[in-house]
Parts: sequence; C-alpha cells; structure tokens
Amino acid sequence: MNKPYKDVLYNNLVIREFDKNINSSELKWHRDKYDREITILEGEGWYIQFENSLPFEIKKGDVIFINKHEYHRVIKGKTKLKIQIYEITRTT
Repeated sequence: MNKPYKDVLYNNLVIREFDKNINSSELKWHRDKYDREITILEGEGWYIQFENSLPFEIKKGDVIFINKHEYHRVIKGKTKLKIQIYEITRTT
C-alpha cells in the first residue's frame, strides 16, 4: 500500500512530508495506535480536522496533541506540509 507521504526517522521522531501536488482523496480519516505530539515545520493553507469538529488551519510552529484512536484527517493546503511526529508509547 502506497502512503501519501514520505517519512524520515530521527531517533524517536518522525519527519513526515506531504507533497503540494498530493491528491486530496489520498488524505483519509484515520486513527493512530499511540498518542502523538505533532509540530508543524512547514506548510501554508493546510487544515486538520478531528471527528465531530470543524477543521482548523495549522501553521508553522503549531503543536497539536492527538489522542490515540481519535479520528482525524489533514486537509490539503497550498504548499508542501512538513511535520514532526513524536509518538508517545506508554508501557503502563
């Protein structure tokens, strides 16, 4: 299965990049297995939407916490989107 992004792993962080020419239909509603802290590194005109909420614009420097199993999606913007993902895996 092809993913609509490219990941680069740095220690316990993932740098994820979505191309500006991505097809919007590739950006699906989904849930993640673990809590995540997302930091926006680059991107203009992109939005994130959580289930039962209106989408809101994300901007460089924003930090967003996503609870595990919480439905969400990103909505295509004007430029590429580059984010840093810190996945919080708890063993207790």
